[in-house]
Amino acid sequence: MAQRKLRFALFGNVYQAKKSVSIQKILSFLSEHKAEVYIEKEFFEFLTQGQHLEVKATRVFEGHDFEADFVISMGGDGTLLKAAHYVGNKNIPIMGVNMGRLGFLADVGPSDIERSLKMLYAGDYKLEEHAVIQVEADGKTFNTCPCALNDIAVLKRDNASMISIRTNVNGEYLVTYQADGLIVSTPTGSTAYSLSNGGPIAVPESDIFCLTPVAPHSLNIRPIVVRDDAVITLTVESRSHNFLIAIDGRSEKCEEGTRLTIQKAPYNIKIVKRNGQTYFSTLREKMAWGLDNR
Repeated sequence: MAQRKLRFALFGNVYQAKKSVSIQKILSFLSEHKAEVYIEKEFFEFLTQGQHLEVKATRVFEGHDFEADFVISMGGDGTLLKAAHYVGNKNIPIMGVNMGRLGFLADVGPSDIERSLKMLYAGDYKLEEHAVIQVEADGKTFNTCPCALNDIAVLKRDNASMISIRTNVNGEYLVTYQADGLIVSTPTGSTAYSLSNGGPIAVPESDIFCLTPVAPHSLNIRPIVVRDDAVITLTVESRSHNFLIAIDGRSEKCEEGTRLTIQKAPYNIKIVKRNGQTYFSTLREKMAWGLDNR
């Protein structure tokens, strides 16, 4: 029985020159299997001009201009977030190859690359659904992509003064945060910026969002978990009369008084996982739980 021809879209980290061996391993495997290989333009230029690699690509693309059976993200979780941004609602599964450090999302190690690619061809994998969060400003979308896989953060800008963030959930007043900022995270983002500010860890597909303040003025203020069908509205006051909104790290300046509406996006991102791999085992490994380093 002939093996079906697959299409792969490749995204990569352009700051990891020492990882070219793993990249060549992926490209060689795909070439041997006669796959159609589409490579994101910035990454292609990094490989060919920066690393002087001979790369055979079916097509070089920019931004959202691609279709594929699978996306391969080569880097860390930041690279996978970039890939997810461009995948958007295309419903294309993403496999993350970890060439960074921690890697909750990009969890295929360099030694597992060939085995994981064979798994894709054999159909021996599972797909993990990850919720996406979106934001509007005064009823209008942002210039950059308004959607995030990890989190949307409202942050102070330019000076040391805190900002005031009046917060409503489903139209009901919750609290006005006096803080350096507020993070609204998905379960995926619960192990990112939110965790570093004391937020809880939430397993994927747990259908919640978490509101985590950044350096709140009051010690009584704590993270709160809400259902992911909630509509969260924020209005910010600032001495500098503006603030930052960071959407998976992509930041924009907003004017004081802008009304932000945050809610679940109408699509999910699908992450490829190996059969037998569980979130809890990944969590134990990445967080080094249970290890005695004495």
